[in-house]
Amino acid sequence: MTIQSEHPTLQAARALQSELSERAAEMEDARRLPADLAAKLAEGGLFRMITPAAYGGLECSPREIVDAVEAVAEANASAGWCVMIGATTAMNAAYMDPEIAKEIYNSPTTITGGVFAPMGKAIVDGDDYVVSGRWQWGSGSANCTWLCGGSMVFENGELRTLPNGRPDARMMIFPAEEAELIDTWHVMGLKGTGSGDIAVENVRVPKGRSVSLVADKPVIDGALFKFPAFGLLSLGVAATALGNAKGALQSFADLAGAKKNQGSKKTLSERATIQSEMARMTAQFRAARAYLHDEIEQTWETAQNSDDIPVERRAALRMACTHIVRTGAEICRTCYDLGGGAALFEASDLQRQFRDSHAMTQHIVTAPATWELTGRLLFGLPTDASMV
Repeated sequence: MTIQSEHPTLQAARALQSELSERAAEMEDARRLPADLAAKLAEGGLFRMITPAAYGGLECSPREIVDAVEAVAEANASAGWCVMIGATTAMNAAYMDPEIAKEIYNSPTTITGGVFAPMGKAIVDGDDYVVSGRWQWGSGSANCTWLCGGSMVFENGELRTLPNGRPDARMMIFPAEEAELIDTWHVMGLKGTGSGDIAVENVRVPKGRSVSLVADKPVIDGALFKFPAFGLLSLGVAATALGNAKGALQSFADLAGAKKNQGSKKTLSERATIQSEMARMTAQFRAARAYLHDEIEQTWETAQNSDDIPVERRAALRMACTHIVRTGAEICRTCYDLGGGAALFEASDLQRQFRDSHAMTQHIVTAPATWELTGRLLFGLPTDASMV
């Protein structure tokens, strides 16, 4: 049997795990990813995993992307989240004008970020859009060279609509220096992501520097870009949850091996109830991880051998992503509960992993509403699947 070597991005992630873990408290205090850590992650190729090879990117497989993000998040979920956002935002490159994409991604250390939600307004003006807006959840923006924001398109004073009647919303891509970063990031979890607001006013964006992940088709060939855009984003969230849950299990194992309850001669790890819970949580984690990997492999095989991925397969991938995010939060909560009073202190990683896991459950691509969307498809009911 041939043993495959680790992908270079996974090697880079593992090499940074110790430093990312050691600097978690620093990141929480700063409420952002430090610039030097962002540079090291960029040098390791972690922000270029989805960037097309035609523009110097790595164009990794979905499984390679998940494994690398998981490894970063195992050490530090906020860093994993920033990697996930930077990497998935680069999928815009596959949809935009090739000459403009080359301009944006010509440097191997380029970091892009932004927000899909259409919180901006883009007014058609000749060959440009004039864009104004303010977007929440701009994770990792302080380290980006380019940013993007979803915007409703207006033409001749009216909202432009798609053939299905939905508003025409496009991602507008602009240099980071043209945006204002507003410090609104005072939160419970994922504190180190720097996910404050992004704002622009009357910024001109050439039409070739805008994309729609719903209405446009990729201009770059390759199986990765047949993969559903929202599926890739969901995979990034799921990978971060995987890593964080794996880290929480290790944190709890470390604590349980050393801690003795008051008046007891046994460590937590020597108690039968704790042993049972550790086994149960580990089984939960491994089952959810295997489920996700199976759905990734099935979807990736379809992408490699078909022109299109059917909605049922896209929905199956989304269900697996949502499942691991919810399961990861449950595992982190149980680890925190079993850790007792020791888990409450900032010196314990368990409190951070607990908070981070529950912050992830709030993301729209893996929120509880995903169950309703995919459930409708399972029942064969009429469903707007454009966001699947």
